[in-house]
Amino acid sequence: MRTTLACLLLAVATSAIAGDIPLERVFSSPALSGPTPREARLSPDGRFVTLLKNRPDDKERFDLWAIDTATGTDRMLVDSKKIGTGAAISEEEKMRRERARIAGTKGITEYGWAPDSKSILVPIDGDLYLSTLDGNVRRLTETAATEIDPKVSETGRYLSFLRDQNLYVMDSANAKERPLTSDGRGTLSWGAAEFVAQEELGRDTGYWWSPDDRYIAVARVDESPVAVVKRAAIGASGTSLIEQRYPAAGTRNAIVDLYLLTPDGGSRVKADLGSNPDYYLARVDWAKDGRSLYVQRLSRDQKRLDLIRVDPATGRSTLLFSESSPTWVNLTDNFKPLKDGSLIWSSERSGFSHLYRWKAGKWTQLTRGSWAVEKVAGVDEAATRIYFTGTVETPIEQQLYWVEYERPGAPVRVTEKGWYNNAVMDKAATHALVTRSNPSQPSQTYLADTGGRRIAWVQENALDASHPYAPYLDSHVKPTFGSIVGPDGSNLYCRMLSPPRIPGKRYPVYLYVYGGPHGQQVTDAWYSALPLHEALVDKGWIVFTIDNRGTNRRGTRFENAVYRSMGDAEVQDQLAGVEWLKKQPFVDPKKIAVQGWSYGGYMTLKLLEKAPGTFAAGVAVAPVTEWELYDTAYTERYLGNPAVDPTPYQTSNALDDAVKIQDPLLLVHGMSDDNVVFQNSTELYARLQQAKRPFEMMAYPGATHAIAGEGPQTHVWTTITRFLEDKVLGKPAN
Repeated sequence: MRTTLACLLLAVATSAIAGDIPLERVFSSPALSGPTPREARLSPDGRFVTLLKNRPDDKERFDLWAIDTATGTDRMLVDSKKIGTGAAISEEEKMRRERARIAGTKGITEYGWAPDSKSILVPIDGDLYLSTLDGNVRRLTETAATEIDPKVSETGRYLSFLRDQNLYVMDSANAKERPLTSDGRGTLSWGAAEFVAQEELGRDTGYWWSPDDRYIAVARVDESPVAVVKRAAIGASGTSLIEQRYPAAGTRNAIVDLYLLTPDGGSRVKADLGSNPDYYLARVDWAKDGRSLYVQRLSRDQKRLDLIRVDPATGRSTLLFSESSPTWVNLTDNFKPLKDGSLIWSSERSGFSHLYRWKAGKWTQLTRGSWAVEKVAGVDEAATRIYFTGTVETPIEQQLYWVEYERPGAPVRVTEKGWYNNAVMDKAATHALVTRSNPSQPSQTYLADTGGRRIAWVQENALDASHPYAPYLDSHVKPTFGSIVGPDGSNLYCRMLSPPRIPGKRYPVYLYVYGGPHGQQVTDAWYSALPLHEALVDKGWIVFTIDNRGTNRRGTRFENAVYRSMGDAEVQDQLAGVEWLKKQPFVDPKKIAVQGWSYGGYMTLKLLEKAPGTFAAGVAVAPVTEWELYDTAYTERYLGNPAVDPTPYQTSNALDDAVKIQDPLLLVHGMSDDNVVFQNSTELYARLQQAKRPFEMMAYPGATHAIAGEGPQTHVWTTITRFLEDKVLGKPAN
C-alpha cells in the first residue's frame, strides 16, 4: 500500500460502457446495493439469527426476520405493515433516530431477545409488542405516548421502557406495568441518554439491568443548566420557533447523576461519582456477578477517563485507574469485565489503540504494533480468547482476529483477506455474525464458527441476474487504491474511480471530501455512496477521495494533527492530493470540483478559502461555519473550551475568510437541521452577500441534517450534478 497511485492507476480498458446508472435510480427502491439488513444478532441459545430487513419495494421500511442456523431457512417473524398502526412517533423518538443515523426509517427500528430465546420485544409506531417464534405477536402497550428504549431484563423476568421521561418496569408474565420514577417532566428525565451522549459519546441508553435483575442503574438527567437556543424549523407550510436546550461549545452541560434502583421500586441509591458535576457519564457496565457496577467518567476537557467501581447496595465508589492524554481520550466499547475479576481495556497509550488486561492492579498488554484495534467482538472465557476487529495488515481493510489473554501472542486472523469485515458474537463467543464487503461485492452477512468457517448465509446478497445492481454491472468500475506522501511525510491513503480512459483525453475530477475526526473514508469496502459515485463515473467524472491527517485508525500522532487547529492540516493534505491529481496526464487540472457534507461541507469552504482558483467549483452541504454553534462534547474535544480560550475557534471557523472565496459555490442545507443548525449557512450567506460574492444555494424545508428520503435525496444530487455540469463542464442545465 506504500506504492504511489501513479504506479497503481495504469491504463484502463477503453471499450464502450453499457448500463449507465441514472441518477434518480440511485435513490429509489429497491436499493442498488441490495438488501441492507440492520441489527443482526444471534439468539442467546444460538439457534437463530435475527435481523431487520428492508423491503424490496420500500428500502426505508424494515421488518423482523429470523433464520434457523441449523437449516438456513429464513422467514419474516414480524410484518411491520400488519402489526404497526401507522401512528406518529414522539419528537423524542424522532431525535433518537436522527442521532442513530436512521432518520426516515419506518417499521421496526430495534428489538430485544428474551434471555430464554423464546420471545422478542419489538417496538412499532410507539407501542411495544412481544413476538414468539411461532409467529404470534402480543401487544403490550397501547398509549398515546411513545414507549422508547425498551429492554428485556437479564433474567427475562421483566420488561422495561421509557415513557414521558420516566422509567417503567413490566412483569413479563402478566404485562402489569409500574413506574419506577414519577418526577420526570420538563427539564428532568430518567433513563434517557442526553443529547451529547447520543450524538458525540456513542452512548444511546441511560439505564442498565444487573445480571441478576436485582438492580437497575439509571441516569437522572437535569437539563435546567443547559442554555435555551431558539431554532427556527422552517417547513413547507410554516415555520416553528423551537426553544431547544442545546449545549453549545463553552456553555453548561446537563447534570447527569446515576442511581441504583430495585425493580420493585423499594430502593433508590445515588452512586458517588465525585463532587464535580461537570463530567460526562461515558459508559456503564455491570460485573459478571452483578456485585459491582463499573462507570467510566470522562472529564469535561476529555483529557482524563476514570474507571470507577460502585457498590450497588450503598453507592460508594472506588477509583480503579485512569486513562489520560495531552489532547483527548477516545471512547470505545471495548471494556469487558471477566468472571475472575480482571478487566479487558483498550488504550492508545502506545500511540495506537490496543488491548490490555488489568488484574489486581497490574497491566498486561495483549496486542501491540503500528496498527489499531477497532472493537472487541466477543470474549471466550473458557478458551481465554478475545475476538476483535482491527487493521493488522493495512489501515484500509478490517479483519476479525483473536488473541489469548492468559498467554498473549500474535493475533490470529479469522476472516478472509480481500474483504472489509465487521463482526458481532454471542455472549460466550461461540459463533460470529460476519458482515463483509469489497468494492466489487455489496454487503454480505454470514454465520461463522470461531475458526472463520462459514456455516450459513444470513444475507448472501449475490450479484446475480435478479440483483438490483445487475443491470449496471457492465459499467461498474472497481476503485483503485494507493497513497501519496503528505506535507508532513505521512502516507495519505487514496481511492479513485475512473471511467474507461481514452489515451490523451483529460477528465474532470469530483473530489469527495469528509476529512473530520473519526472520518476514515478510504476503505476496501462497498461504501454507501458507491452507487452514487459509479453514476458520476458513468457521466464521465473521475471520483477521488483522500484521507487526511485527523482521520482515525492511523494512530494518535496522525489523528491529533487537528488538536486546537481544525481546517489546517486537513486542508494541507487535501491540497496535496489535488496537486498530485493535476500532474496526472489523464486529469484536466482546470476541471477539479470539491464536494462535502457536514464536516465535509466545512472542508469544502476551507479549501475554497485557502486556495482560490484551485477548484472549478465547490459544493458545501450542511456545513459547519462557526464552531461556537456546535455542541460541547464534540467541539471542545478538539478545540478546547471557548470560554477559556477562544483563539482556536477564531482560527478554525469558516466565516472570516469567506470573502476569499472566488470559485463558483453551491450551498445546500436542511432548514430544520438540529445538528449543524441552519444558522451556520445563513451567517455565511450574509458574509458573502455583504462582500458582494456571488453564490448559489438550495434549502430544504422541514429537512434535518440528513435531508432524508428518496425524493429529497434525488433532488439534492440532481441539483449538485447540474451545478457541476454547468460550472465545471460548461453544460448549462436545461
